Amino acid sequence: MSTTRRRNSDLLQEARAFRAHRKDTDGDIHRILSSLDTPRALTVWLLYSSGEHDQLTQLDVNPNHYLRNGFRFRHDYVATNLLSKASFLKTSFDRKAVAIAKFKEFEQRCHDTNIRFKNPSSDPLNNGSNVWLLNATKRKIAEILGEYSGEELVDGANWGPGVSTLIKGEEVSAFNKFHAERGITRDLYSLVAPWFKEAYPAWHRNLSHLYGENYFVEQVGNAIITVPKSSKTDRVIAVEPGINLWFQKSVGSMIRRRLRRVGMELSTQEVNQKLSAQGSKYPWDLATVDFSSASDSISSEVVRELLPPRWFQLLDLLRCRIGKLGDEIVRWNKFSSMGNGFTFELESLIFYCAALACVEYQGLKDGAPLPKTVSVHGDDVILPSPAFDLFSQFSEFLGFKVNPKKSFSEGYFRESCGAHWYDGVDCKPIFLKERSRNVEAIYKLANSIRNLAHRYHFMRSCDSRFRDAWTHLLLRVPEPLRLFVPREAGDVGFVGNFDEACPTRARYGIEGYYYRALTTTGVSRESEEPAMLLARLWVPSVDIEGNNSYPLRGRTRRTVTTNRTPVRQWYDYGPWWD
Repeated sequence: MSTTRRRNSDLLQEARAFRAHRKDTDGDIHRILSSLDTPRALTVWLLYSSGEHDQLTQLDVNPNHYLRNGFRFRHDYVATNLLSKASFLKTSFDRKAVAIAKFKEFEQRCHDTNIRFKNPSSDPLNNGSNVWLLNATKRKIAEILGEYSGEELVDGANWGPGVSTLIKGEEVSAFNKFHAERGITRDLYSLVAPWFKEAYPAWHRNLSHLYGENYFVEQVGNAIITVPKSSKTDRVIAVEPGINLWFQKSVGSMIRRRLRRVGMELSTQEVNQKLSAQGSKYPWDLATVDFSSASDSISSEVVRELLPPRWFQLLDLLRCRIGKLGDEIVRWNKFSSMGNGFTFELESLIFYCAALACVEYQGLKDGAPLPKTVSVHGDDVILPSPAFDLFSQFSEFLGFKVNPKKSFSEGYFRESCGAHWYDGVDCKPIFLKERSRNVEAIYKLANSIRNLAHRYHFMRSCDSRFRDAWTHLLLRVPEPLRLFVPREAGDVGFVGNFDEACPTRARYGIEGYYYRALTTTGVSRESEEPAMLLARLWVPSVDIEGNNSYPLRGRTRRTVTTNRTPVRQWYDYGPWWD
């Protein structure tokens, strides 16, 4: 029976019954590497198949060894990075231990930087251009930040999607945070306790009704944990108290608005991605800079030195000064870590103003407008190539460590915000992070291969060398589940052309075409508590048609849906061409 005639319930049953063997992923890896057909691809396969995964994680590719041959470099770059984030590699090292060791290394680095900035007269780096650049950076930060009001802080606060020290697991939702989130540090309590009930009367009434007038729960600090990052190491983050995070997000939004006024839009990575492509074709124009553990390198005294006093006092009250790593108490030398609600915006502000100061110091202001030649998104910085060395030196003075493996000012390779370019050739790799055990994982890998093949032919058609790997994934899925969807739909089916999908035309005067997709929807729970009203007022993402329901984090169920789309929105991949 064809897919178009199968009922949604039958397709759902097929998806639940499907299980891929773990060795099928090995076959997928072999086919992808065989498609590339280079010595480096063979090396990756031999190391993987023979179990030499330690050596595999150490593989690297130097773009300066390719004599401006972007196409040959792209093959080796894709092969080298395919398994660089794989969680299923059998390595001999403890990724969590590696992450903790690096975390402590940068804590010591922040400690040393704090000592230098507390005693500038004895700091050997506090001279020459660094003094001028420091003052220029302070001036630019003050100009961008300006003043703020208490109303802006109160009105702009909001929840993030993550956990807090009190709300974890499936209970993480805006509703539960308004209903039960009370974690706060002593410093922040001293700031908000006098006016919290006037600023948020409905929230105050709800908490006081449930927990009494003294509803806040004092937290010593944040909780230090690790999350997966790559096949070499995990990433260290800090879980913040919920009330602290509420106001931290507000400060982050305040900084974002001020950066937007001067041309830095942090909600998109497109500017950095386009500039990195430009820099790969004209390497003497633009350099890309990346930092090692930038969020772990923002030392307290550097922030005190750079920010206006009123801003520093606010951020200092909102952050946690103490963290807990297992049973170990850590007194932070850094100002804020990954997990803090304003760390991303703060580091973007510092790097942007520092880069502008370096460009101004070297007299590169004439010519193209600065907002087009200096662009920052977190710790991804793009600036004129002649200012690269000075910016690297000044960053070291501020306590940051430039990552030489991911920073490029010479040659024809540039990388920034997930975009990878060599002399104008798109070299963005695909990453196989998990084994393909279910239908959704196969959809995701197949679509990654299809997009890679499309990029190989400059978005006009698909490179046929990847067709075997893609077709093998298509045939692994039971015939009823070989659903084709437009690219905008995501990994809810095989992304393909309109002719491959053969969607059903809408009838009875309705424009467009119908296609079916295997999606996952969140499991919800209903509530009539006052916190639901607060969640709807403050968090736009809350489903207002869900009959007073809120999603449970991490709890999903499969659903086969029938969606409608205009044919003009169906992305054309073109044919498979050699």
